[in-house]
Amino acid sequence: MTDARMVGVSRVLISEEELRSRIAELAAELDAEYRNDFPIVIGVLNGAVFFLTDLIREMKIPLEIDFMAVSSYGDSTRSSGVVQIIKDLSKSIEGRRVIVIEDIVDSGLTLKYLIDNLASRNPADLRVVVLLSKWAIGQAPVQHDHVGFVIPDEFVVGYGLDFAGRYRNLPFVGVYDPKADSADLPG
Repeated sequence: MTDARMVGVSRVLISEEELRSRIAELAAELDAEYRNDFPIVIGVLNGAVFFLTDLIREMKIPLEIDFMAVSSYGDSTRSSGVVQIIKDLSKSIEGRRVIVIEDIVDSGLTLKYLIDNLASRNPADLRVVVLLSKWAIGQAPVQHDHVGFVIPDEFVVGYGLDFAGRYRNLPFVGVYDPKADSADLPG
């Protein structure tokens, strides 16, 4: 029997095991960096939920969490260029050390907007952790301080990443193939 979740995925790019291993490494890096602090971890909804959850479970330091939702994609595989806040923070970050958790950096437009918005709220410090980046650290058009994986310029789904609301529940990151996708699937 074929796994219906796999329709539209041409290949696995990052396995479940690779994700677990790298997330444990990132958690150790953050524990070391914030060992004497009580940071607030901000998850960017909806895509970063899987990453954030697994990451903070691995972290040993005390922390607080909050969420924001921003969007520039809608139901497309390319950014619309228009970023909007759909859900704002419920806590103040003024004077706090902030760790932003994002699923992917593609064009950098959404993350740049988010960083600028958060920086205007006067945090003590603002760091960005991304699971996937199409840019190496130092080459990206936007700040990201910790990167799980640098990936090729392909549209990916799974492990929180979606296309039109689907594929988030895949336990791995796969390359989306619109030719193999089925419009007959519910959703």
